[in-house]
Amino acid sequence: MKNKSTQHLGFLLLWVAILPTLFFLGTIIYFVGVEGVGVISWEFLTEVPRRGMTEGGVAPAIVGTLYLTMGAILFSLPLGLACAIYLCEYSPKSYVVNIIRMSINNLAGVPSVVFGLFGLGIFVKFFGFGVSILSGSLTLGIMVLPQIISASQEALIAVPQSYREASLALGATHWQTIRKMVLPSALPGILTGVILSIGRAAGETAPILFTAATFYTRGYPGSIFSEVMALPYHIYALMTEGTHPEKQTAIAYGCALILMVLVLLMSALAIFVRQRQRSFYGK
Repeated sequence: MKNKSTQHLGFLLLWVAILPTLFFLGTIIYFVGVEGVGVISWEFLTEVPRRGMTEGGVAPAIVGTLYLTMGAILFSLPLGLACAIYLCEYSPKSYVVNIIRMSINNLAGVPSVVFGLFGLGIFVKFFGFGVSILSGSLTLGIMVLPQIISASQEALIAVPQSYREASLALGATHWQTIRKMVLPSALPGILTGVILSIGRAAGETAPILFTAATFYTRGYPGSIFSEVMALPYHIYALMTEGTHPEKQTAIAYGCALILMVLVLLMSALAIFVRQRQRSFYGK
């Protein structure tokens, strides 16, 4: 009886903690939706800005956000996964490795504007990529890299050691065991890190402010070395530098709504793949 009472109390405390979070999340979604849905139209989604960004659409900003986000994930996922595999499967258990792990966790707490300044100094100026999709993607990729490494490490550690032992006992090499047994089992956890990284990369303004974003353009990027409009920076520009606030404020809310839906769709795709993988392995 005492154990059941403790369990009920624990669930009650969890709900008390969850409900305020759901309330504020719902409030944000409702507020942005109500303010932004009025400007959403096919023209708004498919056309370029006109008349000082007071008319037309935000198609270049949507495309730019997709380019930057996908570029960041394509850069950070292989690198982060390789780092996690080395730390969990190959590195010796030593004090130095523990320091590396702690440094990765601390790096996740660095303000995004610091990553923006790093990208400006290294990718824009030192490597000469200029203000471009490439510079912005690499900067965002480095920013989300600690998150992907940490999530991948947790997923790899969660794979039962018996999987590795059984595979090695059947004559598989260490790498074959990792590639065919460990990684498929850890993939749902790895994709969780990717989902969180997509949301952060798509919504950041400070890193692309210095490395990729342009205030206004009527066209689409022609290469990875082109500067680009992006929804987070476009919202910032409309709310702080606009000359027609009565029109541009509504457009900013519309951009915020599109950004939320865009992140939701990209995350939903990753969640779908994760659930398929979990079902396949019976998890």
